[in-house]
Amino acid sequence: MAEASGPGGFQFAIDRGGTFTDVFARCPGGRVRVLKLLSEDPGYGDAPTEGIRRVLQEESGVAVPRDRPLDASGIEWIRMGTTVATNALLERRGERLALLVTRGFRDLLHIGSQARPRIFDLEVAVPEVLYEEVIEVDERLIPHQPGCRLPGKETLPLLEGSTGASLLVQRPLELSALRRELEGVLARGIRSLAVLLLHSYAWPGHEEQVGALARELGFRHVSLSSAVAAMVRAVPRGYTACADAYLTPCIHRYLESFRAGFAHQLREVPVLFMRSDGGLTPMQHFSGARAILSGPAGGVVGYAMTTYRREDGQPVIGFDMGGTSTDVSRYAGEYEHVFEASTAGVSIQAPQLDINTVAAGGGSRLFFRSGLFVVGPESAGAHPGPACYRKGGPLTVTDANLCLGRLLPEYFPRIFGPGEDQPLCREAAAQAFRELAARIDAFLAGTAAGARRPLSVEEVAMGFVRVANEAMCRPIRALTQARGHDAARHVLACFGGAGGQHACAIARALGMSRVFIHKYSGILSAYGLALADVVHEAQAPCALRYEPAAFPRLDGRIAALERECRDALRAQGFAGEQIRTEAFLHLRYEGTDCALMCSAKGHPPTPRSCRAGDFHAAFTSRYLVEFGFTIPDRPVMVDDVRVRGTGSSGISCETPLAPSGKPARVETVTRCYFEEGYLETPVFLLEELACDHAVPGPAIIIDKNSTIVVEPGCTASLTRFGDVCIAVGSGPPRPVGPQLDAVQLSIFSHRFMSIAEQMGRILQRTAISTNIKERLDFSCALFGPDGGLVSNAPHIPVHLGAMQETVQFQIRNLGEDLREGDVILSNHPCAGGSHLPDLTVITPVFWPGVPKPVFFVASRGHHADIGGITPGSMPPHSKALREEGAVFVSFKLVKDGVFQEEAVMEALMAPGRVPGCSGTRNLQDNLSDLRAQVAANQKGIQLVTELIRLYGLPVVQAYMAHIQANAEVAVREMLKGFAARWGTAVEAEDRMDDGSPIRLRVQVDPREGSAVFDFSGSGPEVYGNCNAPRAITLSALIYCLRCMVGQDIPLNQGCLAPVRVVIPKGSILDPSPEAAVVGGNVLTSQRVVDVIFRAFGVCAASQGCMNNVTFGNERVGYYETVAGGAGAGPRWHGRSGVHTHMTNTRITDPEILEQRYPVVLQRFELRRGSGGAGRCRGGDGVIRELLFREDMVLSVLSERRAVRPYGLRGGSPGAPGLNLLLRRDGRTINLGAKTSVPVEPGDVFRLQTPGGGGFGSPGDGGDPEEAAEPPAPRSFAERGSLFEYRRAQEAV
Repeated sequence: MAEASGPGGFQFAIDRGGTFTDVFARCPGGRVRVLKLLSEDPGYGDAPTEGIRRVLQEESGVAVPRDRPLDASGIEWIRMGTTVATNALLERRGERLALLVTRGFRDLLHIGSQARPRIFDLEVAVPEVLYEEVIEVDERLIPHQPGCRLPGKETLPLLEGSTGASLLVQRPLELSALRRELEGVLARGIRSLAVLLLHSYAWPGHEEQVGALARELGFRHVSLSSAVAAMVRAVPRGYTACADAYLTPCIHRYLESFRAGFAHQLREVPVLFMRSDGGLTPMQHFSGARAILSGPAGGVVGYAMTTYRREDGQPVIGFDMGGTSTDVSRYAGEYEHVFEASTAGVSIQAPQLDINTVAAGGGSRLFFRSGLFVVGPESAGAHPGPACYRKGGPLTVTDANLCLGRLLPEYFPRIFGPGEDQPLCREAAAQAFRELAARIDAFLAGTAAGARRPLSVEEVAMGFVRVANEAMCRPIRALTQARGHDAARHVLACFGGAGGQHACAIARALGMSRVFIHKYSGILSAYGLALADVVHEAQAPCALRYEPAAFPRLDGRIAALERECRDALRAQGFAGEQIRTEAFLHLRYEGTDCALMCSAKGHPPTPRSCRAGDFHAAFTSRYLVEFGFTIPDRPVMVDDVRVRGTGSSGISCETPLAPSGKPARVETVTRCYFEEGYLETPVFLLEELACDHAVPGPAIIIDKNSTIVVEPGCTASLTRFGDVCIAVGSGPPRPVGPQLDAVQLSIFSHRFMSIAEQMGRILQRTAISTNIKERLDFSCALFGPDGGLVSNAPHIPVHLGAMQETVQFQIRNLGEDLREGDVILSNHPCAGGSHLPDLTVITPVFWPGVPKPVFFVASRGHHADIGGITPGSMPPHSKALREEGAVFVSFKLVKDGVFQEEAVMEALMAPGRVPGCSGTRNLQDNLSDLRAQVAANQKGIQLVTELIRLYGLPVVQAYMAHIQANAEVAVREMLKGFAARWGTAVEAEDRMDDGSPIRLRVQVDPREGSAVFDFSGSGPEVYGNCNAPRAITLSALIYCLRCMVGQDIPLNQGCLAPVRVVIPKGSILDPSPEAAVVGGNVLTSQRVVDVIFRAFGVCAASQGCMNNVTFGNERVGYYETVAGGAGAGPRWHGRSGVHTHMTNTRITDPEILEQRYPVVLQRFELRRGSGGAGRCRGGDGVIRELLFREDMVLSVLSERRAVRPYGLRGGSPGAPGLNLLLRRDGRTINLGAKTSVPVEPGDVFRLQTPGGGGFGSPGDGGDPEEAAEPPAPRSFAERGSLFEYRRAQEAV
C-alpha cells in the first residue's frame, strides 16, 4: 500500500454529507480533481457513484452512461465517509428491532440514566427507544463478593470472568421458552436483535448462546452487547448494541446498492470507510455503532494532518462551520477520543473523536427577545433555508453576512428560489432586517437605552454577527479550559463553507494569533479521507489493580490484542513496516469514576511497570494536567485494555506553488461593513494567489466553495502549498459606555455566563470528592455589588437564586468586617443555605480606590459528609438542625489571605460533641474541596478583573445591572400574558404526607407585569426535617418562572424583581433557625413546585418526590434518588421513569452498583398503570428491588406515600408511592415514607415510586388554543464532551 509519486489508477475520497457530497480525486499521473454535488438529486441515484462517474467521464473523454454499472478496472481505491447511520438515527429510519434483556430489566433502556435532557422543559421530550419489542431472558449473573452472606450462595456455580473477577450464576440460562418467544418475533417480521444480559462484558457465555439460537432461527442480524462494546455499564452497552442492530442493516443495504453501481461489484477494488474514531476500515467491517461520526471524522483528520506542525507543537482548534451545524474539536499531536457519547438520545459506547457540535452554523436563526440579541439554537435548515434563499425562510447568520457585504451573490451558483435558478437575494434579507430593526427600536424606546437614533440594517446585522461569534467562543473556551489549556495558545483551523467569514473575529476574541485555512477547506472532510490511516482496534474489559502482581497478565493481554491488530492489517495488504500499534489502559483511582484512557507514549517501561510502558506515570501526569492534583496513596484500577493498530498509507497530496513575482490581482472592490463602518474592500480569487502574496485586511478571498473575510488589522498570506494563513492583529478598541446597548448586553450576557462556567471547570478539576468531581453537584456564580445574582452555572434547580440570599446575608451580617483577603464559608438555613451539606464559599472582590466590594463570586458544593447522626448527613429522622452536621453562618475560611485550616477542622468535627452525633467522616475530602472552591472563586475574580481592565468598572457594573433588568423584562412579559389569558388572581393548595398544607395565592398586576406570591396559610414548622428554608422556596419559584417563560433568559436577581414573595415566619417554609431541614431541600421543594404549577394550571403534578434511599454499614455507604412519573400537560403525556423539577440526578448503572456494593438489583422497570388517566396520561413511576448481601441499615426519605400527585382539568391523580421490605422469612412490611431499619442478607427492599397526574378528562378535546401543537423548531443535534458535561451538570 505504499504510495508512489503518482497513483497508477484513480483514487477517490468521498464525503457523503446530509446536503452535499464532496469528492476529492487523484487521477493517474497525480492530477487532482475536486467536485461538490447534491447528496439527493432526482437526476441520479447515488451521489458518490455519480461523482466517480463524472470524473471518469471527464478524464477519459468517453461518455459513461448513468444507466450502466461503472467499469472499476481503472480505480485503485475508494475511501468514503457517510452520514447514512447518523441520518437513520436522527430520523428514526433504521431496521425493525427487538431487544433481549435479563428478566426484571425490560424498561432499563427506557429509564436510562433517569435524568431528563432539558431541565426547564415541562414536557420531558426524550427520543424514543430504538426497539419495537422486548423479550425478557431467564438468566442472571452476579459478581462474586468475598463478604457475601446470601442464603444458598455456596450452591451457586462460580465462573471466571474475562476481567479477572469472578461471577456467580444466580439463575441459569433458560432457552426453551426463549425459542418460542423468538419464533413469535420472527413471525411479526422482525429480523434484527440486540442482546443485553447483565455482566456479559465479563462473561459473554449466556449472550453467545442466545445469539447462536437466534441465528439458527433465521434472524439476519444479531448484535451482542458483549461483542459490540465489551465495557462495564449495562445501559450504554445496551444502547450501543441497539444502535448496532438498528443501523448496521441500513449500512449494509447502502453498501450493497453502492456496489451494484459498479461492474463486478467492486470485488477487486479496496473500499474503505471512515469510522467515528478517525480510522479507515474495510467496507465489510463497517458497522452501525462505529459509523455515527463517519462524515465529521474526516474533517478532523484533514486539519490534524495539514495544520499541526510537530516541530513547534502548537495545538490546533478545529472550527468547522457549515450551513446547518458548527463543529469544534482539538488536536495537539494525538487525536482526542471519547469512549461514550450521545447522538439523538442514544449513548454509544465506542471510541469516537471528540467532535463537539456547538451551534447551528450559517443557518442559525436570529431573534430579539426581551432586549437580547439571540442567535440559535434553532436552525433554518436547508429548506426553507435563510431569508436570502428566496423561499420565505427566517433571518439567519448567513443573511447577516450577506447584508454586511461579506458574501457576494455574484460568486454563488444560481440555485435559489422555488425554481432553484436564481441568485442569493440581498433585498429579502435586508427587508427582514429592516422589520426586525423597527421592532428593536420600539422596544428600546421604553427602556434605559431611551431615545436614540434608529438602528440601521447594518448595525443590527453586525450586532448579530458579534453575538454569534461570542456564542461560538464560549464552547471553545470551555473545551480548552476543561483540560487545563489556554485557548489563546492555539491555532484556529477553519473549514466548512461558513467558517471563513467568522475566523478572524473568533480568533481575535480568543486571543489567538493565527488562523489556518487549507486550500481544500470547503471539502476538507473528503481530503482528510485521502490522508487517513487504516485502523484496526481491539479491546478487552479488565478489573485488575495496576500493580506488579497484575503486570504479567496485563502484558499478556496487550500482546494478544497487538497480534490481533497486526494480523487484521496484514490481511488488508499492509507490510510489517507500515503497521504500528499503540496500547492504552483505561485507568482510574480506586473508588472514583473518573477514568482516563492512557497511552504510555513518552513514558518508557521501568522495573515497576508493564513491559508496554509506565502507564502509572502517564496516568498521573495527565491527571495532574486535567485536574490539578493527584492522589498518591490511592490504588489505580484498570477498567479496559485497548490496542489501536494503524496501517499507514503513506499518501501525500501536496503540490508546491511557484511564486508569481508580481502583486496579487484584485478581482474587484466592494464595500464591506466592519466595526469601523463601511470600508472599501478588495476581492481576490484564491486560485490566482501565489505563495509570495500577502493580502492585508480588509479583504475578501473567494474560493469555489467558501468565502474568507480578512478583517482590518489582519494579514493573509499563502503557504508554499497554497493554503491561507492569517496573522491576526489586535484590531481597533471598541469604546463601550455604561448606557444600555442591546448588542453589548447580549455579549456581556455570554461573558458573564462564561465566567461562571469557567469557575465550575476549575472547581470540578481541582475538587477531590466524587460528589463534586464526578456527580458535578455544585454551582458557581457571579454577584453584583449589592449581592444580587448576575450569572449562575450550572442551573441546578435547588441552587437557583439561593446563593443570592447567602451573599446578601453576609453583606448585612458582616458589614464593614468584609475585608480584602477574606473568604466566607456559610451553610446555615437562616443565612440562605439549602441544607447543611451544601457549603457555600463567598469571596468579596475589591478594586483600588473603592472602599466596599465591587462584586462577589461564590461557589456552592455538596459535601458527602459533614457529620451528624447518620453517614452522608441526610438523616431521615432528624428533629433539630444540630443533628444534621456542622453549621457555618459567617465563618472566615480565609482571613487576610491565610486559609484557616485548624479553625475549619475544629468546626467540622464539632458535631461530635452532640450526643448521638459524629463529626465529619470525610475530613480530608472536605478540606480539599473547600480549597477547590476557593480556587474556583479566584478564577472568577481573575476573569471579572480582566473584564474591568478591558471596559472599566462603571461599564461592567452597569451591565451587571442591565442583565438583571433584562431577566426582569422577560418575567414581566410572561406575567402580563398570564393575566390576559387566565385572570389576575389564582390560588392553590397541596399537602405533605403528614397533612401540613402548602398554600399559595398569586395576585398579578396586568399593567406592571408584577405579582405577589403569598404563601400565608401554609402549615407551621414541623417536628421533623421537612422544613424548607426560605431560600428553597425562592429557588423553586425561580425554577417555575423559568419553565413558564419557555425560553432561555438570564437566571438572576432580575427574575424575582417583579415578584414579591410573602412567607410567614415560623412556617414550614421559613422555620426557626434550630429546625431540621434536610427533607425540606429534597422533598418540600418539590411540593412548592407542585403548588405553583397548580395555581397557574400549566401541568398536572409530577411524582413530587426524590425517593431518597441510603444503605450502608461500617464498611460501605450508598445514596441514590429514584425516578417516578412526570405530570401530563395540555399537549403532552407525562414521561415515565424520569426525574422531575427540583432534581435530575443520574442513577448508578446496575453493573457498577452490583460490582461496588453488597446488593443485587433484582428488578428495575416501569410501574405500569401508576400514571393518572386523562386526555393526556401521567407518566408511570418505577419499581426498584434491592436484594441485600450483608447486614446493613436501610434509610428511606420520601413523600407522596399518602397524598397522591394531583391531576388537572378532569385528569386523574397519579398512584401514591409505596416502600416495602420483603423479609427473607416471608413477611412483607410497609416501611412508611420515612424510616431507618436494619436489614439482613436475603432481605429485599421494593420501592414503588409515584406516578404523575393526568391532564384533561379522557375523551375531552380540550381547549383548541391550548391543545394546538406548536411547530417543533429545527435545531442542531448537540454532541461531544461539552454536551455530555453540560448534561452531567444538569443531572444533579
